[in-house]
Amino acid sequence: MSKPIDELWPPFGLKITCGPLTLSPVSDADLPGLAALALAGIHAPTEMPFYFPWTVGSPDEVRLRLMQYHWAKRAEMSPTAWTLETTVRVDGEIVGCQSISTRDYLVTRTGETGSWLGMTHHGRGIGTVMRQALCAFMFDHLDAAEVTSAAFVDNPASLAVSRKVGYRENGVGRLKRRDGEMALNQRLVLTAGTLIRAEPVEVEGALRLRTFLGLTGRDH
Repeated sequence: MSKPIDELWPPFGLKITCGPLTLSPVSDADLPGLAALALAGIHAPTEMPFYFPWTVGSPDEVRLRLMQYHWAKRAEMSPTAWTLETTVRVDGEIVGCQSISTRDYLVTRTGETGSWLGMTHHGRGIGTVMRQALCAFMFDHLDAAEVTSAAFVDNPASLAVSRKVGYRENGVGRLKRRDGEMALNQRLVLTAGTLIRAEPVEVEGALRLRTFLGLTGRDH
């Protein structure tokens, strides 16, 4: 008898709920909706909020890049290094992605958040809630000591979300953004004590994920 997919791949059993908003690991079934949302626009053409400009190119290039990225991150996931990419839904509608990436988490207990939101969903407070929900999950269920983030200094919307969630500034770095372009990158850090929480967060599937990631002990 075959096992359900969330037993074969424990991350698929995770579901984080905060009011009408849910986060669940990106599945193959989510990819067409995420690709369509990305192609409809994430940011203005003159802007580039991402370290790697994955939104630049033809529709086919962007679509393929998105799918290959998610397949690769899923395949590489292990206790040594992992990226948890989640599909964000509001009232069942796909609106964007929220992620956290880390290396040596069993030692450092820290990871860096990243996210994107379809332009049609900007300005509704969704970006703040999805970050609050993921960070609450990290502190309450995966024993995080801190969560980091970063944004280019010319990305005020992302920095505003970070302030609303409770991140504190943690230095500025110089990064290459597009070919030949240097951009200042504001680093940020969050702890359980500074996290500004949203509505209560409900979590399903955390215990299996903890085991998969090498964390011991029961779910919280």
